[in-house]
Amino acid sequence: MKNQAYKYSSIASLCLCMLFSFFKAEAQNYSFDFYNGTFNFIADKSIVIQTDNNVSDASVRKFYSDINGAGYQSLIASLNAYKEKYKLNDWIYYQLIRKTAEQISPKTDNYSRYTLYKWFLLNKCGYDARIAVGNGQIIFYVRNEEDISDIPFFILDGKKYMCLNYHDYGKLFQQADAYKPINISIPEAKNAFSYKVTRMPDFKPDAYVEKDVEFSYKQKTYHFKLKINNDVQTIFANYPGVDFESYFNIPLSRETYSSLIPILKKNLEGMDQKKGVDYLMRFTRYAFLYENDQDNFGKEKRLSPEQTLLNKYSDCDDRAALFFYLVKEIYNLPMVALLYPTHLTMAVQFDKPIKGDFLIYKGKKYAFCEPTPQQKDLKIGQLSAQLKNEPYKVVYDYNPLK
Repeated sequence: MKNQAYKYSSIASLCLCMLFSFFKAEAQNYSFDFYNGTFNFIADKSIVIQTDNNVSDASVRKFYSDINGAGYQSLIASLNAYKEKYKLNDWIYYQLIRKTAEQISPKTDNYSRYTLYKWFLLNKCGYDARIAVGNGQIIFYVRNEEDISDIPFFILDGKKYMCLNYHDYGKLFQQADAYKPINISIPEAKNAFSYKVTRMPDFKPDAYVEKDVEFSYKQKTYHFKLKINNDVQTIFANYPGVDFESYFNIPLSRETYSSLIPILKKNLEGMDQKKGVDYLMRFTRYAFLYENDQDNFGKEKRLSPEQTLLNKYSDCDDRAALFFYLVKEIYNLPMVALLYPTHLTMAVQFDKPIKGDFLIYKGKKYAFCEPTPQQKDLKIGQLSAQLKNEPYKVVYDYNPLK
């Protein structure tokens, strides 16, 4: 009897092992580094959907029908858990979704299928994303309620959808009306997507290298060893032209911040507010080489403050954003950004009145602070002669009390 019980126990154990092996064979483990962590997920083999690279309305609907009936839930749970753990903004989260889609369906193997996975995952993570087809291409959009420029969009049911993949087609991309949106109802897809980046990832310290930066102020040369990380360039490679408030408030990553801000604060010790802002203005103006975007990138491209520290060249937009960030971080003074036809500059409201050129905005005086090299070495309260008779627009008004 004892032997028989042992026999049944062994058979049961064998069955369990076989069952476990079966389920294990039906799923695949994936793992990849994502900035400050490692993303691990299990993909059920049922979500590996075969589809032709030539997309149509019918093939998109079939892909969705097939994958929606598959075991995708654990993958979505893993994505959402990682987002919550590392407090990812939508734009950074989209980079995680993009890399996840690449693991399941490599972009170079089948671009259409790769795009469909991005679309499906973004929707199941709660974002209202759409697919449109036409001209033999698959175009990927996401609903956005912000003031975004320089990327294609379409309006559907009174809502604006921004294109996430037009850069993959380059000059082959047609006008937005060349593509027909495919209407598929996805209950989870309720949220608008935001391009605001209010927190950078905490990159691993060993991902940084040192960059020597120096500039002279009042006959003294100041040296900095900035910690920079090329992953920042990757994050913003296809970042669109966001509104100036969103652009100016993109922060530095932790290691770069620690290599710059404490040193600046130490250098500013003993200076009054005006001299301190003057120091920051000249640091922004002279510590980096100038080149306009057309010569540098072949197109208009705004750099985040950290990209300006990282890049060899930068222009007026980039320096205005960096100057704003430094003054806000160290003095937190009211500021306005002034957009001229061919230039962007800054003006600062000081605690005490400053002599020189100023503008009055909403009843307050702001002294001009030029963070970009000019023909003349402008002081605080001086505006370039070429701009004095030019029209301008206040494109960002920062008030610390708001």
